[in-house]
Amino acid sequence: MRILVATDAWHPQVNGVVRTLTKLADAGKGLGVEFTFLTPQSFRTFAMPSYRDVRLAMPRPARIARLIEEARPDSIHIATEGPIGLMVRRYCRQRKLPFTTSFHTRFPEYVRARVPVPGSLIWRALRRFHAPSSAVMAATPALARELTERGFDNVVLWPRGVDTQLFHPRAVDLCLPAPVFLSVGRVAVEKNLEAFLDLDLPGTKVIVGDGPARAALEEAYPDAIFLGEKQGEALAEIYAAADVFVFPSKTDTFGLVLLEALASGLPVAAFPVKGPRDVIGDAPVGALDHDLRNACFAALGVCRQDCVEFAANYTWEASARVFIDSIQAVGAVLPGRNGAEQPRFVA
Repeated sequence: MRILVATDAWHPQVNGVVRTLTKLADAGKGLGVEFTFLTPQSFRTFAMPSYRDVRLAMPRPARIARLIEEARPDSIHIATEGPIGLMVRRYCRQRKLPFTTSFHTRFPEYVRARVPVPGSLIWRALRRFHAPSSAVMAATPALARELTERGFDNVVLWPRGVDTQLFHPRAVDLCLPAPVFLSVGRVAVEKNLEAFLDLDLPGTKVIVGDGPARAALEEAYPDAIFLGEKQGEALAEIYAAADVFVFPSKTDTFGLVLLEALASGLPVAAFPVKGPRDVIGDAPVGALDHDLRNACFAALGVCRQDCVEFAANYTWEASARVFIDSIQAVGAVLPGRNGAEQPRFVA
């Protein structure tokens, strides 16, 4: 079975969408499923306003059609609501082809953090985008319920995973005053990093990641350590060396970094909002509190082995199985393709 994924988020971007899709493709190989990607790398691009590190594609309908037909997919999945996602949606609609979509980003909150646009208008546009989808995939039960309540149809659950071969406890010393409070992710306004950096905490605050807000935050918070973008083993070592993972975002739909931290034996401190609440729930692997400082101190007392054992329940193979099974369960296989003859996967 060959699945084509259309996405406006792709390398060299470093974010949860790109990591999710990359890990999905890797896990799919072991299940006999080939993932191909239609990404901005195939088109001319321009810098996204307010976030120049992200480049948006300028796709043309004819080239979109040619790339899809050359890929010869058995199924089409649209991962993002950007220019590529819109053009692939148009291609499928014009040809009456089934497709699936996924909901990764809370665009209403993301946009309102930058410009004064009513959230209701953005939600209306998102509903319209996803309405023809055979299945709208959401990362958590709470997000799936919210989308259903907001009028989205055919919402299904697609959980995420973590690479425990990369992210695991190990002895590392950052040579910084302890305790080390760590935050990892895009350094942008919607991540609410000021809520973390403003806290009166002992030890050291460390920020890993890059983005449009980094320069201003480095200037405003000279006592914090900004390490920039880290990946692979370098990132895994920083997780393992920290004492508490602080997640101040109130807009993330999931937060893969939460699982990466937990797999590294790093307890989480966060607000009790969708995302951290859905991932952690009542598990004794962190502290959720409207007072983020209280959550940070409470997380210091969490057993690190409990975090590791909790994260072990999330695998990318299980995530890929659910994704593939959802496509087949709703019949989102293109006419005349052999994907319908593939075995159904059950997580």
